[in-house]
Amino acid sequence: MLNSLRKKAIAAAMSAAPRLHGALLVAGTLASGAALADISDTIKPFVATTYSYDDNLMRLPDNTPGFSGPRSDTSTMLQAGFLFNRPIGRQILTGQAKWSKVSFNRFNQFDYDGKDFLADLEWHIANHLEGHAGASYAQTLTPFSDFQSTARNLRTQRREYLNGAWRFHPSWRVRGGLSRDRYSYDLPSQAFSNWTEDATELGVDYLAPSNSRIGVQLRHLNGKYPNRSALESNVYGSGYRQDEIKANIYWALSGITQLEFLGGWVRHRNNLLSGRDVSGTNGRLSMYWQPLGKVNFTGMVWREFGSVDNSLVTSSLNTGASVSAAWTATSKVRVDALLRQERRDFSAISGLVLPGDGRDTTRTASLGVTYAPYQKIQLGVRLFQERREGVAIIDSGSYRAKGISFNGSVQF
Repeated sequence: MLNSLRKKAIAAAMSAAPRLHGALLVAGTLASGAALADISDTIKPFVATTYSYDDNLMRLPDNTPGFSGPRSDTSTMLQAGFLFNRPIGRQILTGQAKWSKVSFNRFNQFDYDGKDFLADLEWHIANHLEGHAGASYAQTLTPFSDFQSTARNLRTQRREYLNGAWRFHPSWRVRGGLSRDRYSYDLPSQAFSNWTEDATELGVDYLAPSNSRIGVQLRHLNGKYPNRSALESNVYGSGYRQDEIKANIYWALSGITQLEFLGGWVRHRNNLLSGRDVSGTNGRLSMYWQPLGKVNFTGMVWREFGSVDNSLVTSSLNTGASVSAAWTATSKVRVDALLRQERRDFSAISGLVLPGDGRDTTRTASLGVTYAPYQKIQLGVRLFQERREGVAIIDSGSYRAKGISFNGSVQF
């Protein structure tokens, strides 16, 4: 199917040319002189632009016509921001601030201003205590893959965290952490999905001389939906608790191959509706392989529980696999590719039989090329295709989408 994008890529590139011309002109002008010098050792400003084409923006099922004509659209994103890195004694403060303006050609009711802030403090006390403390904030358009609406629905994500580790012996350490994640939606009809999750984690690790590690991790999650009325809570639930005990392993098999595994037993309980409780094994296995100096492969398989906010669906068991590759073709050209498949097996309210087999499967493929004519200038193009097959249980249905994007960025 990626081959079918070639003709559309040519047309999209011609359409994108006027919008990208300004950014590329700036990049070309800067590149024509000497290499860019850093404005600051601490703060590094940047600007970027992306022009995208998507043939099914709202992820509508194949047999559903567009809401107001064609289902495709193009969009332009302009970004400006800065990265920062500031040592403070032995502590290191890093982060970024980024502002985005996204404009759509046809569905201009979705135009929005995005924000993305992140700050992280890497802290050290004496010789054996270390960890991280930080916070992040992001405001973006809610993805259409599970919720379709002609009204703009912005999603705000907030996260605060504190974690630390004490290496009380050359081969042993204990670690713990606290975090809070919050999601909120500005569309009134989605306010009931506003969500807060507090996580507590405790673990102990054995550290091998080879930089491998093997450990055990305990984790407790407490999720709440603060905007739900008593009636909504009786249908959807008001929150959940989840307890986990997992093995946490990182194994350096060789200089070119490493394995990482986090898996064990999980119990997910609904605060009001015990018929929605689930438990079982969960896990994620990752493999990192670098057979050649310029090629890297990453493979993953997983089996994990996920929460689903719907009157019919209570949760899902997600199983999947992915493989990605990065090839540094030259000092200025990098090629990235990704294949991913995930199946969601939905769990319904006790006693309810879902239509079909109660599952959906999503397959994704992407291919991108990045060209860096100078160290601080990057130009890129990316092709993607996405396909979902399954029963329309949570407005997801079966759909197909493909598209292309062009991007350019300059760091000062």
